[in-house]
Amino acid sequence: MKLENHQKTGAFKYRGASYKLSKLTPAQLAAGVVTASAGNHAQGVALASKKLNATATIFMPEGTPSAKVEATKGYGAAVKLVGQSFQEAFTASLEHKKLTGATYVHPFDDYDIMAGQGSIGVEMLEEIPQLDTIIVPIGGGGLISGIAVAAKMIKPSIKIIGVQASNAPSMFKSYYTKDDHVVLDSCSTIAEGIAVKQPGELTQQVVRQYVDEIYCVSESEIAYAMIYLLERTKSLVEGAGASALAALLAYNDKIDSEHTGVIVSGGNLDLSKMGEIQALSLKSNHKTITREQITVL
Repeated sequence: MKLENHQKTGAFKYRGASYKLSKLTPAQLAAGVVTASAGNHAQGVALASKKLNATATIFMPEGTPSAKVEATKGYGAAVKLVGQSFQEAFTASLEHKKLTGATYVHPFDDYDIMAGQGSIGVEMLEEIPQLDTIIVPIGGGGLISGIAVAAKMIKPSIKIIGVQASNAPSMFKSYYTKDDHVVLDSCSTIAEGIAVKQPGELTQQVVRQYVDEIYCVSESEIAYAMIYLLERTKSLVEGAGASALAALLAYNDKIDSEHTGVIVSGGNLDLSKMGEIQALSLKSNHKTITREQITVL
């Protein structure tokens, strides 16, 4: 398990944000940066901007957990809560870019963002070269795109498996129907970090080329994985962060692997939801793995 919930800002997103901002010109930084996020990208951009003395404005859905909102503000960004989903916040952020001329830092549909996230795959194979499979959560697709390309450049035989919430299967539908224009009507899930109605234009092409399979997991399976990680690894993990483990527990009879890497992508959880998550986890027809089978990276 690659515990990116222990990463600075509590999620992997700082990798892509810091790399993207490092590539901007002084003029682009001076114009300020703007983005939309379900929460984790927001914190990554906010911290990366603070370190480079750039002004950051972040648009987030109204239902974003308060922990993510407050953390983003704490890193110095201006936060604007708009709409019920990422897509509405995204649309509002694009309007802000037009009005202000700020530099846009897309949460996933950007090759620099993908490259930054891909550093996870490099680190995993450096630490455990015998990995034959990596399971990765998918929202817009930036994380899995970067990891898939980086890992397969190092080890072409490695298998990359993506995971989406059953309530938000935009990339799943795009991948298996070859439809470039999938837009979900709704995507309500406890894994709000991967609740994306429409996959990226760039990422869905990378995913089709480099990803081997995509599975969907139910709300109760995600909740069970969250509780499992808390009990077995003492790690507080959000829904999106637990989805890859949820897929391994649900589909291990279909995954042919001796050494499996699991991306635990983030841990920015609203603690007020824990009772609901625990109750939901009891509905899962779960499988288990032993503590001896777990290596934490």
